[in-house]
Amino acid sequence: MNWFGFGFNAFGQIRANEKLTDGESAADANVTNPICIDILCRNLEEEPVQICQHSSHVDTRIRTSWSRRAALHSNRPSLAFPLVPGGYIASNPPFYRPLSPQLLAVSLALGTEHAVLLTASGDIYTWGSGSHGQLGHGDLSPQEEPRAMEALLGMPMSTVAAGGWHSVCTSAGGDLYVWGWNESGQLGLPSRALRGEQQKSQGTGGASTCKDQEEGSNEVFISIQAFPALVDVTQSCEVSKISCGSRHTAAVTSTGDLYTWGWGEYGQLGQGTVSSSDEPRRVEFFKDQGLRVVDVVCGPWNTFVSAIKKDPSLHPDTNILYPL
Repeated sequence: MNWFGFGFNAFGQIRANEKLTDGESAADANVTNPICIDILCRNLEEEPVQICQHSSHVDTRIRTSWSRRAALHSNRPSLAFPLVPGGYIASNPPFYRPLSPQLLAVSLALGTEHAVLLTASGDIYTWGSGSHGQLGHGDLSPQEEPRAMEALLGMPMSTVAAGGWHSVCTSAGGDLYVWGWNESGQLGLPSRALRGEQQKSQGTGGASTCKDQEEGSNEVFISIQAFPALVDVTQSCEVSKISCGSRHTAAVTSTGDLYTWGWGEYGQLGQGTVSSSDEPRRVEFFKDQGLRVVDVVCGPWNTFVSAIKKDPSLHPDTNILYPL
């Protein structure tokens, strides 16, 4: 199993010895295509060692930092995690926050100003700031206590993730739901601001051209999505893993493909450019290299991906093992 990274690298988060020097800009440190990375593997008993390739039998999870190199951690159940018995850990006092025992929380995702909690029954609760619709309750009001997302009740969810001011989740059936801020297309919905920037970069008139296109195509642009919206990443398979950066989103499908969308100024979408996108796009690097993506973890402005060689005994198109 190999880990790959791309995106913001001004502090050497992806490649060592890549810190900016005087006169250089952040653009000089961008990693726009996935590269295999040498990273630290740590557990509670061993000293850190530099490694790149890992056994597929070792349970590891990458942990990211805004200004430090990524590190792998083994013995996952022993890691510090936001959820603790009876409550969760917050970054501001009081550091321990109790949760109702009726919630039976199994996962907690933390955004910049909000929290998204998944219960054992598949329900989702959110609280915190709602200024960008990131709570999914249909308004922009804050919530001091966990509140159930009524729009998703009755549809069991399996995973949750939170970006800076947006949230995503996947259903037990592999459907993807998104809500919150979409200024950079991080929800995978049409973004007026993003289309306007693209028009300006192409020298075609900026916002006025964007408006003309909107009137001609009747396309609806979304800046804030206060209710959960269903996004079709790909119609041929299900979404199995999700992760959010500050303003970008990444998803792994059941066929082992990686899709990214949102803000891409630092190359964090892995598309070989610094362009942003409000449409999910497959990262072709992994398919071209014969790799199957198994996990993705987003930092604020970068992305880390775990991938393995595709099994030749599996179907070449879907990489799904058919029964004999």
